[in-house]
Amino acid sequence: MLVAAAPAAAAGDARVAALQVALRARGAYEGTIDGVEGVSTYAAVVALQRRRGLPVDGVVGPRTRYALGRLGRHLLGSRVLHRGNVGWDVAALQFELAWHGFPSGPFDGVFGRHTLGALRRFQRFAGIADDGRAGATTLAALAAPSPACPLRLHRPVRGPLGDGFGPRGDRFHAGIDIRARFGTAVHAAAAGRVVWAAPRDGWGLLVVLAHADGVRTFYAHLERIEVAPRAYVAAGGVVGAVGATGDATGPHLHFEVRVRSAAVDPFACVSR
Repeated sequence: MLVAAAPAAAAGDARVAALQVALRARGAYEGTIDGVEGVSTYAAVVALQRRRGLPVDGVVGPRTRYALGRLGRHLLGSRVLHRGNVGWDVAALQFELAWHGFPSGPFDGVFGRHTLGALRRFQRFAGIADDGRAGATTLAALAAPSPACPLRLHRPVRGPLGDGFGPRGDRFHAGIDIRARFGTAVHAAAAGRVVWAAPRDGWGLLVVLAHADGVRTFYAHLERIEVAPRAYVAAGGVVGAVGATGDATGPHLHFEVRVRSAAVDPFACVSR
């Protein structure tokens, strides 16, 4: 056992994710930061121990944690976290925030401006003071279940699933990718109002619809946009066409669902 036992969770264990971050920084782990205590994580611990001349038992005890450097120190909850902190606890916080719908970029154990922004957005979502400090109140809020989608949505395009919702490499993929041919029609997952219909950074051509109950849906990497800002779109209405604009290596739709700004797994609310 790599870390103290904890109840199993589909989201993975934040402590194991923090271990993976520390191992990656030491060049011992190349897998996904997923919080899953599997063979590759165990092998990375063993490799680090062998390299540092430690007892090779695969257990992350005090000597192994010391060998991990500053990313092996400070368990989550042992201090109030704020910008400028570096450590195991920061990596665990980043992982927890991502699974609650507020990813902050790479899982790196460094509390920078992106982690600060994600933390404050989560605090506002949770109805607690958005002071950018992660203490007992914030950690208690993170112990609550991740948000769920209150609406039943329709699948916006037919095609095989690419990357799903969750960890991808050292980051968190906040939506799902659906592969389809260039020009395939993309449909509104529910009736809503267009609040964005334009290019946007790595999203490429992006349409965002606002729905009931604080739900917004995002349709990214479009080849073209078929709706105008502030227009009302009926469920199933065409909002655009599949493309590969922005940070995309091939034609697909990146589909994202947010509930009061928190990203949720689209497959949890989409009729398949």
